[in-house]
Amino acid sequence: MGFRRHGPFQVGDQVQLTDPKNKRHTITLKEDGVFHTHKGAIPHSELIGQPEGSVVRSSGGTQYLAFRHLLQDYTLAMPRGAAVIYPKDASMIVGMADIFPGARVIEAGVGSGALTCFLLRAVGPEGHVTSYERRQEFADVAAKNVEKFYGGPMDDNWRLVVGDLVASIDEIDADRVILDMLAPWECVDAAAKALTPGGVICCYVATTTQMSKTVEAIRDHGCFTEPHAWETLVRDWHVEGLAVRPDHRMIGHTGFLVSARRMADGVTPPPRRRRPKGTTEEL
Repeated sequence: MGFRRHGPFQVGDQVQLTDPKNKRHTITLKEDGVFHTHKGAIPHSELIGQPEGSVVRSSGGTQYLAFRHLLQDYTLAMPRGAAVIYPKDASMIVGMADIFPGARVIEAGVGSGALTCFLLRAVGPEGHVTSYERRQEFADVAAKNVEKFYGGPMDDNWRLVVGDLVASIDEIDADRVILDMLAPWECVDAAAKALTPGGVICCYVATTTQMSKTVEAIRDHGCFTEPHAWETLVRDWHVEGLAVRPDHRMIGHTGFLVSARRMADGVTPPPRRRRPKGTTEEL
């Protein structure tokens, strides 16, 4: 987790160059490297040693703003084996599932490694993430993406297992279990056995049918609190002086999140109390 995220640019750093039309290019700095574009070339030597937020000019006269890329930018641009979890959902998982420094996290359905990058950053150098992925080709892509972002192998913090979660899981006393798969309801019992009391299960699903089956499976299991289901929508705003209005486009539905907390062994959850139909009186 020692990958540099600040200071002057150095050889090996990944730099994001943004042109006046907000088109972004990511390059890895090399001693003799050159970034080529139809707007001209930029030798890497013009970036090495410069602070973040510098402006460089191509041989064709186009100016580029240079920063290290943010994790959200990297995950959207990374090579994909499977679809990635959007940054808006990954950040909600980190926040709403309370992924904390030092946490022991189990992830099932590693995909292309986007969520894994967010989880590793959240648990920090003292935490650990174990990722289960059924398909070898997806695991290979994820490993390359994670190692590229963090600048090398993450052996101290990350274990990638190729196999089915239910058949392969060997962890106990995990703090969090994150499920990103087609049928997370099949893994609820395995998650319950792996989680420590007070731990959180969080499932990412794409459709209302999947959400319903996941909620009912968690509810019927008996070891979890009442599951909470939600989604997040993101809309940008245009601000130019007094011309303030919502953008015409937004990041709408990408997936649903379902979360619940592991109860202590042998404890039965209190029965749910519903509001009587036709009344607004609180129970």
